Amino acid sequence: MLKRIKERCDALGIKPTARVMTVSITHQLLGFYCDDTLIHSYVVSTSLRPPSNVKNSLGTPRGLHRITEKIGAGAPPGTVFKGRVNIGKHYNELDDEQNAKSLITTRILWLRGQEPGVNSGGEVDTYERYIYIHGTNHEDQLGSPKSGGCVHMNNIEIIGLFDEVRTGDMVWIED
Repeated sequence: MLKRIKERCDALGIKPTARVMTVSITHQLLGFYCDDTLIHSYVVSTSLRPPSNVKNSLGTPRGLHRITEKIGAGAPPGTVFKGRVNIGKHYNELDDEQNAKSLITTRILWLRGQEPGVNSGGEVDTYERYIYIHGTNHEDQLGSPKSGGCVHMNNIEIIGLFDEVRTGDMVWIED
């Protein structure tokens, strides 16, 4: 996977970053690498629908991305975000109807596609689709495709990852 990232960066004229995340839709895993060495591997959940870069598809977008924004530093695990704003409540404080939904919790890593016409611009813009790597209130579903396009993580693990990555770091998503 790292070789494909370097090849894609070369083709796009982009310098690869030392810290890279890879997301395998097939295996529902996220790998965090630093200087080509695997540092951590996490079980995640990607989209319930087939992978797709198209607006309103609810599919996890493929290809080369960067972390463009980090949101939620210091929030306790399980804190709920709406519109990228901390609502000041843990998901267990919400009623059953609200908690049945897939919530954005703990930390947000907002992704921006790097490939024009593939995951950047027009109807395929990852950033405009609000695609994140984030915590979830449904940790029991990790390892299975269940999201609406985002990459869901365990709430404690997203804190650790959030603290290790930087804006601008590469994220490669493939199926």
